[in-house]
Amino acid sequence: MSITVQTREGSVRGVQREGFQQFLGIPFAAPPVGALRFAAPQPVDPGAGELDASVHRASAHQPPAALPGMSVGVQDEDCLYLNVETPAADDARRPVLFWIHGGGFTGGGACQALYRGGAIVRRGDVVLVTINYRLGFFGYLDLPELAGATANAGQLDQIAALEWVQRNIERMGGDPDNVTVFGESAGGMAVSTLLAMPKARGLFHKAIAQSGAASASHDREHARFVADLWLESLGVTRDAPEKLRDLAPEALIAGQMKTAEKVRRGRQFLSTAPIVDGETLPGDPLAAVRSGVARDIPLMTGTTLHEHKLFEIPALMRGFDREKLLRRLKVVLAEGAPVESLVDAYCAARSEGGAPEAAELFSAVQTDRIFRIPAVRLAEAQSRHQPSTYMYLFSWPSPVRRLGACHAIELPFVFGTLEAPTMDRFAGSGPDAERLSLQTMDAWIAFARGADPSHAGLPAWPRYEAERRSTLVLDARTRVEGAPMDAERLAWEGLP
Repeated sequence: MSITVQTREGSVRGVQREGFQQFLGIPFAAPPVGALRFAAPQPVDPGAGELDASVHRASAHQPPAALPGMSVGVQDEDCLYLNVETPAADDARRPVLFWIHGGGFTGGGACQALYRGGAIVRRGDVVLVTINYRLGFFGYLDLPELAGATANAGQLDQIAALEWVQRNIERMGGDPDNVTVFGESAGGMAVSTLLAMPKARGLFHKAIAQSGAASASHDREHARFVADLWLESLGVTRDAPEKLRDLAPEALIAGQMKTAEKVRRGRQFLSTAPIVDGETLPGDPLAAVRSGVARDIPLMTGTTLHEHKLFEIPALMRGFDREKLLRRLKVVLAEGAPVESLVDAYCAARSEGGAPEAAELFSAVQTDRIFRIPAVRLAEAQSRHQPSTYMYLFSWPSPVRRLGACHAIELPFVFGTLEAPTMDRFAGSGPDAERLSLQTMDAWIAFARGADPSHAGLPAWPRYEAERRSTLVLDARTRVEGAPMDAERLAWEGLP
């Protein structure tokens, strides 16, 4: 059965599913093609006739997916579409969960099966919005020499989608005055960045940053360096940047992949990311949060226990000893960082049961460097201004033993999509997994509803304070711990 809703941009026809309604592929900005490539998102042309909102539209252009089950289907520059899943397109004014997908700012899409919202929408009586945004250099290029271009087009896409929510979500059963932005990995980094973007103010009311905190932005010097590598790979010069609008998307992606490989040889984990351009993003997001710019936004943030294991290649970890560990860390850590004392601190903290293996130490340091310490610092910064700040640690391990509780392991638990393709092999199955998924979903729903993730299925979850550092550990035995792995955290004090 189809359902039609009149939005401010025109009529959309969605589909009735079992227990919820689905509206797919709704444009929230004009296609960013031709002269609009690299430009800020522009308003939708209302056009004529009713929009068929029963199918997903194209995802943003991106390199091939590295992980099984993460296909994004058709890709196109015309990608600025969102999806709405709602219990009913009525006037109930339900909490709105606004999802920003991850993928290193170079991959992912709103159509991925992992993010299907039927379970969380039905269970929580909430409205779920999932969006596409421009990726890679299509969305994160700072090139002032190119007329009409903007820095942070991908972030501005997210803001344009939030503006669409403000205009239209009430017609689809949602409350525009209760919008929670949430995202994982690059999506979590994007959420943290939105906290510091003036144009995003007032468009959302709570934030959940999963495995991605306010540490991903590039300054203009680095953004220029990366852009120059990309231009060189394309045979384009800064005195003729308009040629970028003439090249095929496939050529731009090929150049982006070459650039990313060069960037990864250094200390940078991401080749493209939000850029502190002084205008769309005035300053460093973490510094902005520390100053209180987001004092009115309740925040939940956290990581998984073994984030970095998802990115490790087993063959490269064989024969990994202390010498190789120190050599590799000297490459990835900031110049002049006390690598040996950092490793000694991790060895001492993990010495129970014998000396830890070098490969495990590398994984732990990288997990903390890229994910956990930035999340802790974000929670510290926000808790100074906003009492409703919460921290979690997702510790459920993958059935693939070498992965542990790796990056992205929490996603099927948050969305209730453990039955999505390949998820049983990645995230596990059975009564304990199903129970943990309900605990996790209910926490995210409770936070969206009332700025407090506590619920009857969890132990009492205290707010995060720097003195106690109370953290909910989500696992087969969910529990609250005070200051988990604090010796390792202390080893990072004073380090970037």
